[in-house]
Amino acid sequence: MRWQRARRSDNVVDARGSGGGGGMRLGGKGLSLGGIAIVVIIGLLSGQDPMQILGQLAGQAVQPSGEVHSEGAPPAKDEQAEFVRAVLGDTEDTWRAIFQQAGQQYQDPKLVLFRGGVNSACGFADAAVGPFYCPGDRQVYLDLDFFREMAQRFAAAGDFAQAYVIAHEVGHHVQTLLGVSAKVNSARQRGERLEGANGLLVRQELQADCLAGVWAFHAQQRLDWLESGDLEEALNAANAIGDDRLQRQGRGQVVPDSFTHGTSEQRMRWFKTGFAQGQIGQCDTFKAARL
Repeated sequence: MRWQRARRSDNVVDARGSGGGGGMRLGGKGLSLGGIAIVVIIGLLSGQDPMQILGQLAGQAVQPSGEVHSEGAPPAKDEQAEFVRAVLGDTEDTWRAIFQQAGQQYQDPKLVLFRGGVNSACGFADAAVGPFYCPGDRQVYLDLDFFREMAQRFAAAGDFAQAYVIAHEVGHHVQTLLGVSAKVNSARQRGERLEGANGLLVRQELQADCLAGVWAFHAQQRLDWLESGDLEEALNAANAIGDDRLQRQGRGQVVPDSFTHGTSEQRMRWFKTGFAQGQIGQCDTFKAARL
């Protein structure tokens, strides 16, 4: 992947030198780490994504009084950070153009680099959570060590595999701007069951995969930066983190009723759907009869 061709984003925040700790701020009141732990345990027992629960709890209640992080830009000679800036910069260029064509304005998200643990409007998270998007502060969070874990634990190495991960989280930001996340949150507040093979959480995650594919199509059209094997890297990453594969590895059995992200086959297919023509209209997983 010839990622050096991409414009560098100025929206990458380097928080790797700051410690974690603290609590989640909701409407001026703090949610303790104990409270967050309870939410996480409930999520794990029910098969829901704890970070999504915390993010939806934060929702509109987070006080928009400024950035959660005030750290600066990453060092200029940090190649990993430069790669992240390049991928994020191209997602900005892609989604700005797509939104403009639709008569809307794209709002760039921040991407926070952290190490070990980080505070967000969705609470405290350690590196084990993996990359995540917090709708409360509209920021993407990434511990760069996750890329090493992708290669070692999931056998999903490669720069375009890493780019897919970033683009997927940016896809969640696009969903927030389009109102998709708010609709899913409303369903949660009504007490609807969101997890499961055909549940709203799976549809939301598969749509983010498709949106990552849309970005990849337009990025390739603009930069011609993909090399032989790059697309396979992204598909391999999508395959490695399917619910069925992770459950089989972790539990020894697959429990579709607890799915939150979709199967390996679904995640690959929806990424390819977005990549095929680069049309956001092809990504309506919420109306799809077959996921």
